[in-house]
Amino acid sequence: MDKLGISGTCLGIKPLDYGFRMIGRAFTVKYGPVGTERGTVGDYIDDVKPGEIVVLDNGGRRDCTVWGDILTSVSHQRGIGGTLIDGVCRDTNRSRELAYPIFSVDRFMRTGKDRVQVDGVNVPVSIANIRVRPGDVVVGDADGALADC
Repeated sequence: MDKLGISGTCLGIKPLDYGFRMIGRAFTVKYGPVGTERGTVGDYIDDVKPGEIVVLDNGGRRDCTVWGDILTSVSHQRGIGGTLIDGVCRDTNRSRELAYPIFSVDRFMRTGKDRVQVDGVNVPVSIANIRVRPGDVVVGDADGALADC
């Protein structure tokens, strides 16, 4: 990728388990601070196709999550290829139990409910300063994640 001038490495993003691998097309979701109207954080999940990678731009926030065991269970059941988060996730044991690949900055227990809201679905997002568009190829393995490749 360096020789081709493609920077796609998502600095600071790592797998919850070093055995996790994923590859697929990006289904993107952009989060922002919650406004006056409260919204849910996972309503988009029914629109994600099997094999796609859910790519969540939570601005690198470490104080609240946008992914937990309910989304992991639903995604695993529906054959979704994995999740890439510029931010944190929670309920990580469920991900390991199901061998559902999650790549994130870290993990933390506090929910994003009433703290963040979905600002856009299938819009360009930023993951660790890498621009990811809907449909871009996303790859992850023990060493980290690549996007926009």
